[in-house]
Amino acid sequence: MQTTRQQIKELLSQSECNARDISQALRISEKEVYQHLGHIAKSVAAQKKRLLVTPSRCSECGYVFSDRTRFTKPSRCPRCRNEHVVEPKYRIE
Repeated sequence: MQTTRQQIKELLSQSECNARDISQALRISEKEVYQHLGHIAKSVAAQKKRLLVTPSRCSECGYVFSDRTRFTKPSRCPRCRNEHVVEPKYRIE
């Protein structure tokens, strides 16, 4: 039986997913997914792989959160203050 982090790594190696997709596939909370992503990023780096993040973006004005270092979804857009922000997606290459 695999650990939760191993299951997340396997899922992200196969396809690009957001935190909600991962939490539903593994039946864990989104908060728990975010806690694991930081550790996974370090462990895959040791294997000469990368955890790639497709950044969040505002659905209203199109602002892209490209310089964000946290894995969590931002609460609102700094440009237009809209709270409709598309979740970031993750994958391992």
